[in-house]
Amino acid sequence: MKKILCIGDLALDVISQLKEPINYGNDTASRISSHPGGQAANVATWITRTNSRAHLVARTGNDPVGFALISDLDKYGVEHLNLMHSGRPTGVVVILVDANGERTMFPDNGANADLEASDLPPLDDIDGVYLSGYALLDFRSREAVLAMIKKIKAAGKPIYFDPTTTGAMKIVSREEVLSWVSLMDGILLNSEEALYLGAATDVVTAEENLSKLTPLVVIKLGSKGAMAIHGSETAKVSAVTTNVVDTTGAGDSFAAGFIPKWLETSDLTQALSAGAALAAKCVSSVGARPPLN
Repeated sequence: MKKILCIGDLALDVISQLKEPINYGNDTASRISSHPGGQAANVATWITRTNSRAHLVARTGNDPVGFALISDLDKYGVEHLNLMHSGRPTGVVVILVDANGERTMFPDNGANADLEASDLPPLDDIDGVYLSGYALLDFRSREAVLAMIKKIKAAGKPIYFDPTTTGAMKIVSREEVLSWVSLMDGILLNSEEALYLGAATDVVTAEENLSKLTPLVVIKLGSKGAMAIHGSETAKVSAVTTNVVDTTGAGDSFAAGFIPKWLETSDLTQALSAGAALAAKCVSSVGARPPLN
């Protein structure tokens, strides 16, 4: 059984499913619900559904939302240490979901901004690391996360990086994001992010350009599946057919399926298929987490 360390964020998702186009400056009919979220935390919870173990490094505030989020992690069996701290409140992400299931996010990192290098747990039983881009994009946690990366690399543990959305990446220079990519053993991103970081107009060229910086490049193609390159090996799989309700967490669940299977088999096709299967389960329901029994 593999154990994956997930570094990044834990937050509350407030999801508004729009029933009509937005009436700016006026009321818009919607259905609103709240769910546990945070990119790294989402990945960790989905990993527990792959017969693998997950340990989360993130922060919550010392507030009722933080208590609830930690309790939820415990229900999934996600391991963690010292998540709650006084100071900033727990992070919140407001998510608008349109009639096609596409989502637009408004994140407030909250307490996750206060990550410290000392939050890193012992690495002896860790097989691989998932790193959320939000942890590096926030200047307040960047130095601590870079120190974590240095320790992880010294321990010989592979790191797989999700740089997050193109919009989020643009708060720093593209060159700085690429400098982080060069520290990683692999990168997982969607087609829009790949075109941006790979400075290309097509995903194949973007994949080739990014593969010069990191050994493994995985590009999620939404309804068209996913593709990857590792050295001279390439692979592509189709998406799993499902009824799309909400795409929130699709990339997180894909990463949770891909990473343990890749560590187990070193087979691109098997790993891509595992990621696609878990993503299909995610988008068929509202929220970014797997259902709790």
